[in-house]
Amino acid sequence: MDYKKTNAPTNTVTRDMIAMSKQTGNVYETVCVIGKRANQIAVEMKKDLEKKLQEFASSDNMEEMSENREQIEISRFYEKLPKPTLIAAQEYMEHKLYFSNPLKERNKLDD
Repeated sequence: MDYKKTNAPTNTVTRDMIAMSKQTGNVYETVCVIGKRANQIAVEMKKDLEKKLQEFASSDNMEEMSENREQIEISRFYEKLPKPTLIAAQEYMEHKLYFSNPLKERNKLDD
């Protein structure tokens, strides 16, 4: 997933959760789906940031000043990205998330 190219807003947006829950039929389930996806995105972003900052881990003192600026720029870039919850909510609204409820599927089979 390329979270750098998402069209999610970078600031907080008020959403109508009742309207959003039409896909699942349950507000709580909708919040759970978005929350789980947000956690996945957050872990992915953290790993990506740590990987990029790891390149600067071993450095000499002479190069430290220029690398420090690069580290700051990388950190600022990630700070400006939309928060994982906003990205997950946007993916949900655009029907880009696949989710299933095994309990509901099992109940359908039993009927």
